[in-house]
Amino acid sequence: MPESVEQWWARRQWTKALDTPYVIGQYRAEWERYPVLIRQYHPDLNHGVVLTQIPPAADVYLVWECDAGHRFVATPAEQRARPAGSRRRSTWCPECTALATARRVVTPSPDAGTYVCGHARDPRWIENDPDDDRCYLCRRLDRETLTREQLVTMAAPRSRVEVSQATNTGGRFAWQCEHGHPSYEATIEKILGGRRCPVCRHARAGADAVPVGDAFVSRWAPAPASAAEPELRRRLGERLEVDLGNNAVRVARPFFSHLEVWPDIIIPELRVAIEYDTTGRDGLEHVGRREDTDKRKDRLLRGVGWEVVRIRCGKLRPIGPFDLTASGVTNALVDRIVDRLGEIRGELIVGAYRR
Repeated sequence: MPESVEQWWARRQWTKALDTPYVIGQYRAEWERYPVLIRQYHPDLNHGVVLTQIPPAADVYLVWECDAGHRFVATPAEQRARPAGSRRRSTWCPECTALATARRVVTPSPDAGTYVCGHARDPRWIENDPDDDRCYLCRRLDRETLTREQLVTMAAPRSRVEVSQATNTGGRFAWQCEHGHPSYEATIEKILGGRRCPVCRHARAGADAVPVGDAFVSRWAPAPASAAEPELRRRLGERLEVDLGNNAVRVARPFFSHLEVWPDIIIPELRVAIEYDTTGRDGLEHVGRREDTDKRKDRLLRGVGWEVVRIRCGKLRPIGPFDLTASGVTNALVDRIVDRLGEIRGELIVGAYRR
């Protein structure tokens, strides 16, 4: 159970029989990957204990202060795990996150009785068929091939009651894919229109035509995030006679809503993917939960016979067996990458592609 920093520090002094159980700088390497947390931490708010004296896994409550002046209490693990799907700097502060999130105001509606079909009447819905006093969804399903029972079956278990009681097509519910892909959210209108599982929909646009483990050109792949990636690709192309034109690899299991992943550089001849990682301008990239996403992506690639070399820039530490640390794109870095490719696939094979 987490304890206050005073109690934690006193307990560590007793267990280690030292006045200073952790010296300043002992955990600098672990914390330097989180520049935002370094700014948020103040020793004067934490019994004079410096951040680099605290193990990242310590079960201790620390006081943090964001750039906006909000003070809050959180453990090191909670703070390191905050960045998720948002790139906003407010992600690192719970109060800033709450202020940045739009709140939906739900006004309770009075009981307006039921339709002839037995579903609760919605007083906010204006009916346009005086001759048929059924809810809009029941009338709409008369013109569709799906029945309400089939809709309920398609819904994820947690949404089946809501779908059985729905009166219109605008509500969002959770649905399950018939092919076993992760559940997804969509309105009934989209389900009736055929826009269903996003994994299946995206795969039909490209990945379904590619064998698992093959590289290909995907329409879904994002543009390069920085100028360093094209420059690194250009320099590698000068050293190796390989095809660097692909931007996706077909994987066996979904990566979010796709059956493909998009490494920065793909070398299909060697089945090696190269990623160029930096923390970004705000220090939010490739740390915390985003680092977990990187590891998941690497596992998917290795699961189909590929290997991954990550170029970890700045304060980022290696997360894979073949990762390299660098400060930027240089000829020396390209030499190290080529040497690493030789370690992975063998010097004899890599030598066949040298220019």
